[in-house]
Amino acid sequence: MLNNQEHRPEDDQPLAGKSPRHVVIFPDGNRRWAKEKGLPSLQGHLEGYKKMQSFYEWCKKRGVKIITVFGFSTENWNRTKEEVDYLMNLLENFLAHNREKCREEGMRVRIIGQKYRLPESTQKMIEVVEEETKNNKNFQLNMAISYGGRWDIVQAVQKIIEEKISAKDVSEELINSHLSTAGLPDPDMIIRAGKEKRISNFVIWQATYSELFFSDKLWPDFGESDLEEIFEEYNLRQRRFGK
Repeated sequence: MLNNQEHRPEDDQPLAGKSPRHVVIFPDGNRRWAKEKGLPSLQGHLEGYKKMQSFYEWCKKRGVKIITVFGFSTENWNRTKEEVDYLMNLLENFLAHNREKCREEGMRVRIIGQKYRLPESTQKMIEVVEEETKNNKNFQLNMAISYGGRWDIVQAVQKIIEEKISAKDVSEELINSHLSTAGLPDPDMIIRAGKEKRISNFVIWQATYSELFFSDKLWPDFGESDLEEIFEEYNLRQRRFGK
């Protein structure tokens, strides 16, 4: 489940300060963390999965309303079958085990990406959970699975062409409405753990004015104090949106 700790009413009160509405997280460094500790790479993914459970609670406590997790890129299909199968099982188990929590907390779950490439059982579980949670309003968790930013733009353009929309009618708003992230506000904050300083073909259209934060912590080592430091810096920044 997302968190086994007892839920208290005061946990729903956001901390002081300006909170981003929509946070994107790159939970990077699971395999490197496992390698450093002499553990199998799959153990690193399991620890990363556990950390994501905590991250959800930390963000919720700070007033965040939407989290988008880069869970599995289109390039990740090139990894070993064992690793891919393990990651798909983690996703499916997460969805199955958190259905009740989603209902209790009013959380909507949405999967963005090439869902048609996922195992049939995973697709079915996604369909069930998305349908069950589609009207939930308190919080939204988006999981990018088999997702790539360039793919998202290409598939949006393909849809527009299929709809025979005139070139003169194409606008940013129209493209936005055809992306797999349609209906979501652009991210206010993008956090990447794992020492790398790039956005790796993720939400490249949507990230135009996002505030970027890079942590040298590998994802399983990322803590609430690291998130707090990021939020403190976010509160010091002046977002100009190109003005």
